[in-house]
Amino acid sequence: MRSMMTRREFLGKGLTIVAAGATAPMFLTRTALAITNPWDHPLTASAAGRPEWPTLVVVQLGGGNDGLNTVVPYAHDEYYRARPRLAVPAAKLLRLTDEVGLHPALRPLKELYDGGRVAIVQGVGYPNPNRSHFRSMEIWETADPAGTGPRTGWLGRLFDSECPDCGQLAGLTLSAQMPLAMQGTSGRVVAMDNPARFGFHPIPGAGPEEVEAFRQVVQPVAGGEPVVDFLTHTEMNALVAASEMRRITGRLGEARGAAYPADPFAQKLRVVAELIAAGAPTRVYYVSLGGFDTHATQAGRHDRLLEALGGGLGAFLADLTQRGLAEKVLVMTFSEFGRRVAENASGGTDHGTAAPMLLIGGAVVPGVHGAHPSLSDLDQGDLRYATDFRSVYATVLEQWMGVRSDAILGGRFPALDVLRPRAGAPASGG
Repeated sequence: MRSMMTRREFLGKGLTIVAAGATAPMFLTRTALAITNPWDHPLTASAAGRPEWPTLVVVQLGGGNDGLNTVVPYAHDEYYRARPRLAVPAAKLLRLTDEVGLHPALRPLKELYDGGRVAIVQGVGYPNPNRSHFRSMEIWETADPAGTGPRTGWLGRLFDSECPDCGQLAGLTLSAQMPLAMQGTSGRVVAMDNPARFGFHPIPGAGPEEVEAFRQVVQPVAGGEPVVDFLTHTEMNALVAASEMRRITGRLGEARGAAYPADPFAQKLRVVAELIAAGAPTRVYYVSLGGFDTHATQAGRHDRLLEALGGGLGAFLADLTQRGLAEKVLVMTFSEFGRRVAENASGGTDHGTAAPMLLIGGAVVPGVHGAHPSLSDLDQGDLRYATDFRSVYATVLEQWMGVRSDAILGGRFPALDVLRPRAGAPASGG
């Protein structure tokens, strides 16, 4: 009875915890925790933690990046005919091959490409493409185009199935909201805008008694109601994560790295580099750059977005190299879809389908991979995809993270020759 009174006293006085992202309301009905994947693959732990895991940094280009003006098919006349105002002149491009070149705003990526640290996978998409932002992003984040699998993210399932002992900071997203891709059932991912502000914050007027009451409230109670148990477990996870982050942030900035642009995207990458250098146990970082829904007046606007992308990633890789960490980190970019081949009457481009993905790091097989999609044989005015994005995910999971991808992705997808396999990685195949 005293425990219940303590909870009531706590609720009456009020405290808040800002530890972010560990709570996921969609899972309130999943308190059994013994989750089985509806795709008939059991998600059971196959390793007691993964301390040897390298680091993956996922960069989401929100809104649908125009892949044709990112990796530009300058050798195709159809490109210039379809985009009389928006096409990037061949003379301005940063040429990669005799067929394609990078947008001139991506010069830092061209330098990384020339140094053998960039792999570009062309024509990435999925069957029966959906041109809705919400649905297509959901497909990419769950790795489930059919919508028949579990309502968790592919990275969340990675932690659920392969990293039971990784702690509460196995994944981290530099944002106020948790992306679906990182949501799982084990609470191993947190979302935060600023590591320095991540933690337990009593409301004004709360004293030590209230703080201690909160800590008592979130202790497990034998035979408690399942939803309450779930919530208290979640809050305890948040407290543990906040404590770990306080330990790590005490070392941030001890060794200064490379200079970064002042824009928010680059500054998020600076924080990621500092967390890696400070010894954070995080294995997957998730960073977003939005604004790519360029239906109108795309010229100039898209240039600035690509400048932010190239500048941020260039500084990030320079920073990691300076700190001696570049070989331990892989960056992967994606967007929910590309844009249509033809420009529209508003000087922009509408929702499309296939687009390139970038993999950046010391482990890549550098170069442009796969043929560029046809610009004449189109799918209702859009590019036909050549590579299923789940093959890219499978390659990253198996050859970089060192885990089997079947249960995580709901099936077997052929790995691509874009990464050098790490020692101990599982056998891959179709």
